[in-house]
Amino acid sequence: MVGHDAGLTLPDVLARRAQEEPDRPALVVAGVGELSFGGWDRRADTVAHALIDRGVPAGHRVGLLFDERDWIDFAAAWCGVMRAGCVAVPLSGRLAPAEVRHALTDCSVTAVLHGSGAEPPDVGAWQGVAADLSGDDTLLRRDTPVRRGLAPGALAQIIYTSGTTGRAKGVGATHANLAYGVTTNPRRRKLAHSRHFLHAFPIGSNAGQTMLVNALDARPAALTLPMFTPARFARLIESYRVGTVFVVPAMAIELLNSGVREKYDLSSVRLLGSTAAGLPPAVAAGMAEAFPKATIVNYYTSTEAAPAQTVMIVDPARPASVGRPSAGGELKIVGSDGGRARPGEQGEVWLRSPAGTRAYYRDRRLSDDVFKDGWVRMGDVGYLDEDGYLYLVDRESDVIKSGAHKVSTLQVEAALYEHPAVAEAAVVGIPHPVLGRVTGAAVVARHPVTAADLRTFLLDRLAGHELPSRLLFLSELPKNHVGKVVKPRLLDLLAVTDPPPAAGST
Repeated sequence: MVGHDAGLTLPDVLARRAQEEPDRPALVVAGVGELSFGGWDRRADTVAHALIDRGVPAGHRVGLLFDERDWIDFAAAWCGVMRAGCVAVPLSGRLAPAEVRHALTDCSVTAVLHGSGAEPPDVGAWQGVAADLSGDDTLLRRDTPVRRGLAPGALAQIIYTSGTTGRAKGVGATHANLAYGVTTNPRRRKLAHSRHFLHAFPIGSNAGQTMLVNALDARPAALTLPMFTPARFARLIESYRVGTVFVVPAMAIELLNSGVREKYDLSSVRLLGSTAAGLPPAVAAGMAEAFPKATIVNYYTSTEAAPAQTVMIVDPARPASVGRPSAGGELKIVGSDGGRARPGEQGEVWLRSPAGTRAYYRDRRLSDDVFKDGWVRMGDVGYLDEDGYLYLVDRESDVIKSGAHKVSTLQVEAALYEHPAVAEAAVVGIPHPVLGRVTGAAVVARHPVTAADLRTFLLDRLAGHELPSRLLFLSELPKNHVGKVVKPRLLDLLAVTDPPPAAGST
C-alpha cells in the first residue's frame, strides 16, 4: 500500500511527530483543551514509566476507562500503555457498569487507568487516575524514552464489540494491524485539505480508535466534543471551518432531522465520511443536500475486520451500494455451497486486508469461525454486481424468515426512510405462530402520521410479505453508546400477547 512503512508502530509515529512538530496541535476537545504532539509524547512516556515502576509486566492488559471529555488524558494513557509493552483495553465511560466489569474481567486486566470522573468497578486490579500519572514530574525522565516490547506482531489493543445482539466480545489487534497504512512521510499525510477533522465517536469504539490513529498521522488536528448534539456539532463545523467530518448513520439522521443546515454555515466541509453501518439511500441523499460542497463517502468495516474496508463515494446510480475494497483489500461473497458466489447471487460477506489479522481474545473456537486464512466473516448477507460493488442485504442474524420468504430489514428500513414523516426507523422479525416470523417496525416521526398512511405509502415499494405487520411509534429508538439500534430491546418493545396478522391481511 502506498505510504505504508513496514515495521512501524503507533508509538513510533507519535515520537516522530513530536520530534518534527512538537508544538503542532494533535487533538482538540471543544471546551476542554488541546494536546500538542510534544505534550502527547511526554505524557505517554510518563504513563509508560509509571506502569513499569509499579511492576506491571509487559503483555499484561491495562483497562482504560474514560468519559468523552477526557480524550486528551485517554490519548496519553493509550500510547503510554503500548510504550510500556502492555495491551490497551479502551472503554467508554458511557457503558453500563456491568459492561465495564465484563470487559475488565474477561481479559483479566492487571491495572485500570481512568479519568478523574470515572469510577471503575473493583476487579482486583491496581487503579490510577491517568492525569495524575501523566502530570507527575517526578516520574518524567526525558532522556529515557520508553519502548518496551514494541514488536509488530505483539498484541497492542483489545476492543470490545458493541454487543447489540449479545455479550460484547474482545477483539485483539497487533501493533502491525493498528499501524497498517500509517506513514511518517509528511507529504503523504491524509486529509490534507483540512486544518481540523471533526468526529464525535465514543472512546473504545472501533470508529473512535480509527480517529485516534488519524490524529497521529493525518495532517489536520482531530477535533471532538464531550457529547454529540446536532447543534454543537454544526457549531464546531462553522467556528473551526472544518473540512472533514466523520459520523455514524445515527448522527447523520440527527443532523438532518434537527435542521442545522438552515442555522449554521456548513460550506467548509469537503469530505463527509459515514461508518459503522450503511447509510440508508434517503439519508445519503439528504446529507448531500445539507453538505453541498462535500463528497459523501460510506465506509463499511467491522471491529473484527479493520483495517479492511470497502469505500463508496455516494453515487445516485448505485444508491444502496457500500462500495469496493480499499487499496490492498479483498472482498468475496461465499455462496451456500461454500464457493464464491456469482454476481447478483447472495451469500456471506468476507473481507481480507494485507494487514495482520485480528482475533477474539482467548476464544479460539469463535475465532476459527470468523477468521480464516486472513479473511474475516462479516456476519452480513450481501451480493456483488458485475462491477464488483457490494450491496448488503442484511445482517445474517436479522434476516426475517417469514414462511417461504426471506425479508431484508435493511430494505424495509430504506423504504420507510423515503416517507417525509419518518425521522428514524428500525425493523426486526417478530414471532408468528404460522409464518415463524413477520416484519415489525418501530418509527420515530418528525410530524404526525398514522400506521395506515405508512402502510399505504409502502404498498408501491415493498412486496406483501415485506410489509410491516406491526408498526410502533416511539419518541426515540433504543440505542447503545455508539448509536446503533439495540434490536433485542426493540423486539421487546414490539412484542405483544396476541400474534400479529400475516402480512397483507386486514
